[in-house]
Amino acid sequence: MRLTQIFAAAAIALVSTFAVADDAAEKTIRKSLESLQLETPVESISASPMAGLYEVKLKGSRVLYASADGQYIVQGYLFQLKDGKPVNLTEKAERLGVSKLINAIPVAETVVYPAIGETKTHITVFTDTTCPYCHKLHAEVPELNKMGVEVRYVAFPRQGLGSAGDKQLQAVWCSADKKGAMDKMVDGKDIKAAACANPVSKQFALGQSIGVNGTPAIVLADGQVIPGYQPAPQIAKLALGAK
Repeated sequence: MRLTQIFAAAAIALVSTFAVADDAAEKTIRKSLESLQLETPVESISASPMAGLYEVKLKGSRVLYASADGQYIVQGYLFQLKDGKPVNLTEKAERLGVSKLINAIPVAETVVYPAIGETKTHITVFTDTTCPYCHKLHAEVPELNKMGVEVRYVAFPRQGLGSAGDKQLQAVWCSADKKGAMDKMVDGKDIKAAACANPVSKQFALGQSIGVNGTPAIVLADGQVIPGYQPAPQIAKLALGAK
């Protein structure tokens, strides 16, 4: 449960015994963070559920915590004991950030495999057409569709931009029939498509910003990220239970 991080967060609250106005605290915390020279920009700073502790959201959904005076910065999980059970507040905040980013992707920029009948939920899958486990998952997409799960593919060339996977994904996204092109490419068939403006590099960067480092990476509607392949029944259970 990483209790040391809970104790560290509690210690911050005890140290920060003086009251600081929200605007002043944000300015102070931002100044402290600048000295850390973080690679990821700060998106927002707000009071956390724990008195004296501020939640720092980084671009891409990562969360840090800081004391009002900016002298203490914590990276780790913040838990709340609710009805005798631990609730991971950090994970909840990060999932919310991921869900906002992922669900903001225009559907037209994805390769969509719609649910059959009622659409009960959707998943977004970072994929690479050169990835064997992506092929394995792709073979189970019809099963997911039958269970009411819409599958939206986004591009993530796992070997980087300029790789064989990147070129294949660009060809898919530049095809008039992206779904048909994806099926053929996964099946090992070559497809021809004229170069076009496409979202592959943008989607690759988005994946990196939320911590994707391999494929497939499955994102549920609530922002939960499931790394790697899992069988369709297990994915459907998680996807349908996501809130």
